[in-house]
Formats: sequence, structure tokens, C-alpha cells
Amino acid sequence: MKTVCLGLLLCSTLLAGCHSRPEIAVNEEQTLVMESSLLAAGISAEKPELTSSDIQATASAKLFNERRKPVTVHYRFYWYDARGLEMHPLEAPRSITVPPMGAVTLYGTANGLGAHKARLYLYL
Repeated sequence: MKTVCLGLLLCSTLLAGCHSRPEIAVNEEQTLVMESSLLAAGISAEKPELTSSDIQATASAKLFNERRKPVTVHYRFYWYDARGLEMHPLEAPRSITVPPMGAVTLYGTANGLGAHKARLYLYL
């Protein structure tokens, strides 16, 4: 009897664990991901702003260089649909040089229709 009860409890626990939502949550606070080496190099950034139209979504973010020498930053925008799933194909990584004591604006455009969220990944 104990074995049957234990078996039923185990099965119900496994079945409860199998139920999941088909989306990956993209936290609004995690729209900007920067490696710590960028902060050490004097780079700071604003979170990307998303602009959606009927045709395509675009995002922009401003980078600031607080040092007296130029810094080359590599970046990539990741796009997510309404369910929170990453959209493919991924954008190719790009690079930009931020001038000394200056600022630049990065722009990205979704590769397909239906982009609702964007995440910007910055690294050296």
C-alpha cells in the first residue's frame, strides 16, 4: 500500500513538473546586458528603446565613453516575439568605436515581423 501511494505521489509530481508555459520571459529590467570589462573601460549605456511600426521594429540605445581614449565596443541586438521566444535568424555582431569623452547611438532592426521586445548585448 505504501509503495502504491508513493508511486502515485511520484507520478503526480512528475506530471505537475511537465506542465509549462510555451514562452520565455524577458524581464523588462534585462533589456541591456553589458560585460563588466566595458564598465572598466569607461563605457556606460542606456537601455534600448523599442519603436514598433506595422512593418518592422527598431531599437536604439546610446553609449557613452567617460575616458580620454576611444573604445571599440562589439554589440548585438536580440529580438523576441510576443510570447518571449527569440527570433531567428540572429543579427550579426557589429562593432563601433566610441570617441573619447563622447557618445554614439546604436540602431538595430528586427529581421522579421512580430518583434515585441529587444535585448542589447555589449562586450569588448
